[in-house]
Amino acid sequence: MLPEGAKNKIEQIWLDVIAGGVSQPTEVIEQLTYLMFAKQLDEMEADIETSELISGKRQEHLFDESDEGQALRWRNFRKLEARELHAVFSQKVFPFIKSVNRDADSAFSHFLSDAIFKINEPLALQKVVAGLDDLFEHDIKGLDMQGDLYEHMLAKLNSAGRLGAFRTPKQIRELIVNLMQPTVDMRICDPACGTAGFLISCAEYIRNHYERNMSEEQWGHYRTSLFTGYDTDATMCRLSCMNLMLHSVSNPRIEKRDSVSKDYNEEGNYNLIMANPPFKGTLNKENISDRLKGITNTTKSELLFVGLFIEMLKVGGRCACIVPDGVLFGSSNAHKSLRKELVENQYLEAVISLPSGVFKPYAGVSTAILIFTKTNSGGTEDVWFYDMKADGFSLDDKRQPVAENDIPDIIQRFHSQENEKERKRTEQSFFVKKEEIIGNGYDLSINKYKQVEYTAKEYPPTSEIIEELEKRHQRIGEQLRILKEMLDMGE
Repeated sequence: MLPEGAKNKIEQIWLDVIAGGVSQPTEVIEQLTYLMFAKQLDEMEADIETSELISGKRQEHLFDESDEGQALRWRNFRKLEARELHAVFSQKVFPFIKSVNRDADSAFSHFLSDAIFKINEPLALQKVVAGLDDLFEHDIKGLDMQGDLYEHMLAKLNSAGRLGAFRTPKQIRELIVNLMQPTVDMRICDPACGTAGFLISCAEYIRNHYERNMSEEQWGHYRTSLFTGYDTDATMCRLSCMNLMLHSVSNPRIEKRDSVSKDYNEEGNYNLIMANPPFKGTLNKENISDRLKGITNTTKSELLFVGLFIEMLKVGGRCACIVPDGVLFGSSNAHKSLRKELVENQYLEAVISLPSGVFKPYAGVSTAILIFTKTNSGGTEDVWFYDMKADGFSLDDKRQPVAENDIPDIIQRFHSQENEKERKRTEQSFFVKKEEIIGNGYDLSINKYKQVEYTAKEYPPTSEIIEELEKRHQRIGEQLRILKEMLDMGE
């Protein structure tokens, strides 16, 4: 989470953007993102220069080496006088940002083509640039900058909580990525990608584990066809493209699309899906894909998206998605049919219960991670449950770092399931047989199966308790008497 001082600075930067002529919260986020993108392009260029010095090999640069090209770098325009700064950024830097991808057919170029720089007051822009420069250098250096900034800024969108669209915390994304262990040869999708958080975490994981041994062909796949994301909001698609571009994913497949509508028909294309789909939305029944109705006949978005994930996966493909707890135990026919599909027709591998404070301060909903493999022929024999109690942050609205953290334990146990078979239902993780789940109406809530050990506590006899209360009463009376005497003396 962002330090409190950083949040205060962001508040002032936000007000400065508004003073620059931008009123809508979504537009404020867009304008700030363009500026942050310019800052990070400069940092990427600095990394290229350092790599060249170390390796002695010539590399492709983002900025032209001419004076005109270097003038577009953050470090060279950030301290200009207000009017000159506004002219340079709006007339030169911003057009450069829009064309930095150099591929007119890319998603980046598509979503940036109609982008408009809207901060029209030079002094306001100068304050924003100075504020961001200070924030980057003194408050959030080395942090998950864009993710944490987006999370804080998205909280300002009144619609975010109401529509169930809130960012997945980085530690939860990284937990899921480490459970699923993506590889560079996969095709990976998030059908409700938002700002591409899951895709970014995947990209980082793949770079950390495979970068040194990746072939030219694999690098080409990484930059173009490895990652796919869909969102219904063009702004989110634009932010996703910029975010991925900064992680060397130059031409991802990012599209503005309603994934669960009749207009969408993409079956069996992906090896891995990781997502945190909208929880609270409902859709027009006439516009819902008939394929999804066959899995769960409902208008609830949280059920439809899980059905969608099944459809989108190749046979043998895997999914890890976050769902509200109601998906696990809801009693409607739609809820039961979806759970039956997972247990009977696919391979349901794990249900990880998350603490209810994970998404605070934006939502207090209880959630879980479902992990399954598409088989279309069953395969579920027993399901692994884990009762996660801590994620390394306090579970209140402040979400401050704490020592308690189950994430390393979850990863270790999940990848060593041969050691889980003998665990008792009183422990934090355990297996439940398929037959028992079926017998409970396909209920997947951990509380249905977890056993709680109650330890009897011995209390003194009632006569001793009464005697102790009488002694305390006497002591209180004596202290009151002394206090009254002191007050009388003072008068």
